Amino acid sequence: MSAVPALARAAWAGVDPEGFFRRHARDTTPFPVRFPGLGEVLFVATVDGARDILTAPATLCRAPLPNPIEPVVGEQSLILLSGEAHRRVRAILAPPFRGEQVRGYVDLIAEATTDQIGSLWPGDTMLVAQAAQAITLDVVIRVVFGVTEDSRRAEYARVTTDLLRSGSAPLMLAPWLRRDIAGRGPWARLLGFRAHLDRLLSEQIGERRRSGERGSDVLALMLGSGDDGDTLGDDALRDQLRTMLAAGHETSSTSLAWALYHLHRDKDIRARVLDELATASTPGEIAALPYLGAVIQETLRMHPTVPIVLRRLTGPLTIAGVPRSAGDVVGIALPALHFNPDVWQHPERFAPERFLGAKPSPFEYAPFGGGFRRCIGAAFAHHELAVAIGTILTTLELRLPDRERHRKPPRAVLRGIATKPSREIVLDVIARR
Repeated sequence: MSAVPALARAAWAGVDPEGFFRRHARDTTPFPVRFPGLGEVLFVATVDGARDILTAPATLCRAPLPNPIEPVVGEQSLILLSGEAHRRVRAILAPPFRGEQVRGYVDLIAEATTDQIGSLWPGDTMLVAQAAQAITLDVVIRVVFGVTEDSRRAEYARVTTDLLRSGSAPLMLAPWLRRDIAGRGPWARLLGFRAHLDRLLSEQIGERRRSGERGSDVLALMLGSGDDGDTLGDDALRDQLRTMLAAGHETSSTSLAWALYHLHRDKDIRARVLDELATASTPGEIAALPYLGAVIQETLRMHPTVPIVLRRLTGPLTIAGVPRSAGDVVGIALPALHFNPDVWQHPERFAPERFLGAKPSPFEYAPFGGGFRRCIGAAFAHHELAVAIGTILTTLELRLPDRERHRKPPRAVLRGIATKPSREIVLDVIARR
């Protein structure tokens, strides 16, 4: 690996993060990768290294800027904030993502999933990544905004999809490509789609503020206040909503696609999930099923949709025995950590049972990041995936075509905000249950 030129290493890590970082799963010492615009990042793949990063004081760690997703989510997004600003916004956003509130969303998740797969019948083909994206985007639109009108949901979905498709890997990873050439080119298209989405968000925020309507959706709760009575202005609120629409559904859609792929490659795992689903009669019960939960955890172990956890240091800190200074960027390579053979037996195998009766430490398994910057929507993501998978499997009998079963699994490649399977996963619809 050391013989690979620095620019080629950065490109490899950017477009094929699982393939690149898994090669470092046995590395016991940190390794550097230099990214355009960000500089050198010192990565760790060990439990001790992950612990050093995730337990570092908030005063020593900031979000690394520039960040490739900033053009999509906005500079006031929780993902990009640090210090007191991060603490404040996180406190305001926390109430909608707590356990009791999240459990109240499961019926909406089931309804969105049922609607999106309602047109599939025996003889049809499910394009899994496309279906997963439609489901998770519809879930976010319903849960975040409480939007039920078909035309309004369709407009949000169309504009959000356009924005995400415009964020190609080169544009996200290379800031010097972000140039508006007389209103043309990839950068101009991205800005145009973002402006369109912002108009929709501003209208939604304005309507809610004027009506004073109180609902249980995320926007209604955000327009209330945080635990200490604090609130967000419209610009900051719009960045958080754009983050949920874009980053929130992109990551979940990728995880849903991978879970369906692995379930239909292994008939024994699928049969066990179906047996467990037969004991559940409501979406809430589906969300609590242990083996289905283990399938989700194993999917996230093998395919963390945001494959690296980054911090920029504001002071000296030793990471895995290596002293670093203020301004340095350090990171956890999740595909390497999650394939570390000292932690995981046969890490290349999809084996959900490894999560039954065993809870890995947050320094062995970190698909949602960790520490004070752990993903605020982690509990929601688990409920969303469980209910969506359960609804699909109890509604449709699906089969992975023989031609796909005998192919090598797709790679995970970076497209937009999150990784995605490198090719469309196809499932044949055999029957409706």
